[in-house]
Amino acid sequence: MEWRTRLWTTVVVLGILAGLAVSALAPVGGATGARAAARPGDELAACGMSGVDFVGQSEVLNKTEFGGFAVSELSGITYDRKHDSYYAVADRAGAVATHVFTLKVSLGGDGTVAPSVEDVIVLNDAAGVPFNGFNFDGEGIALVKGGDLFVASESGSAAGEQPEVRRFSRTGAHQTALAIPARFLIGPNNLSFESLSLSPNGHSLFTANEAPLAADGRTADLRSRIRILRFDSRGPGGFEPAQEYFYLTEPGRTAGDLGVAEIIALSETDILVLERGFVAGQGNTIRIFQVSLKHAADVSEAPSLAAPGLQPVSKTLLVDVSTCPSGGATIPPGATQPNALLDNFEAMTLGPKLPGGRRALILMSDDNGNAVQTTRLVVLAVPESHLNGQR
Repeated sequence: MEWRTRLWTTVVVLGILAGLAVSALAPVGGATGARAAARPGDELAACGMSGVDFVGQSEVLNKTEFGGFAVSELSGITYDRKHDSYYAVADRAGAVATHVFTLKVSLGGDGTVAPSVEDVIVLNDAAGVPFNGFNFDGEGIALVKGGDLFVASESGSAAGEQPEVRRFSRTGAHQTALAIPARFLIGPNNLSFESLSLSPNGHSLFTANEAPLAADGRTADLRSRIRILRFDSRGPGGFEPAQEYFYLTEPGRTAGDLGVAEIIALSETDILVLERGFVAGQGNTIRIFQVSLKHAADVSEAPSLAAPGLQPVSKTLLVDVSTCPSGGATIPPGATQPNALLDNFEAMTLGPKLPGGRRALILMSDDNGNAVQTTRLVVLAVPESHLNGQR
């Protein structure tokens, strides 16, 4: 059977199963057309030659509201397999309470992707007072098996605030804050902990600084030297900092172009890394890499990643999102993108299993509350062999 025929069969079966599971999704914030029409054939197209296929995309959440909060600036997402739902954290500035949306995502057999907001959770400090953009900038999120949520912050915007990782209950009650190695405490910034992921067995929690630390810098061809930080589970007492790994981005178009926006932990030694870049007048670069930490050196004792002899971790390109079909995506007036599907994607998680030995890979963009950017959810289908180190 030709591959396109097999993929069409897969998508149709997926639509039947998804339709039975979530047959009645209401539009969000009064938006209409929650199942926006897909362009014929786009849902069957491959993303380049990677073996990753495009399922669909949706802009239905863009510039909507739920529970008094703008569905905007969604920077981290994690999948709750037990409830077939997602938690998406908003990175808010100013006095708006830091919050997490609960989402449902329906996948249709015709390539439609229909997200809806089900709930909103406000994150509180130890005194029960809501965090806000002045003291907590939620960027990455990870779900613990028992239901708690870890949320990473790049730091609040107020003087003295630092990057951090905190644990909350499913209702937003504060549980604990993790210890952070001193080198990552760089004060108020927008270039620190953008990512967060918990390994499937719950033993390792991963994050990374988005842009290079001052001591690490960039190479002559503008590759960013990034530290991936692993926290080790120490039982009921929580997680403690363990190893650091040297990750090197692709060459940038400008000095501040490429950084690490998200991580997915596939195991204790295998992760996916989302490299996100932006250049005004050119648009976004969004690439996802398979990364192995199996033989990687611990660089936590290295004062600088620029030191001679240090080798970055091994990585292989999984997908360049610019090679995917646009799926009917639109470019806002005033914006420039090489592919209409591209935007400021900062959130990434693995979703449910799909027919044909595939897994849904969910991407979500952060519109920064900006009229020329879009809140968009994209679903890709990745062969599970690519996620098990068998590619």
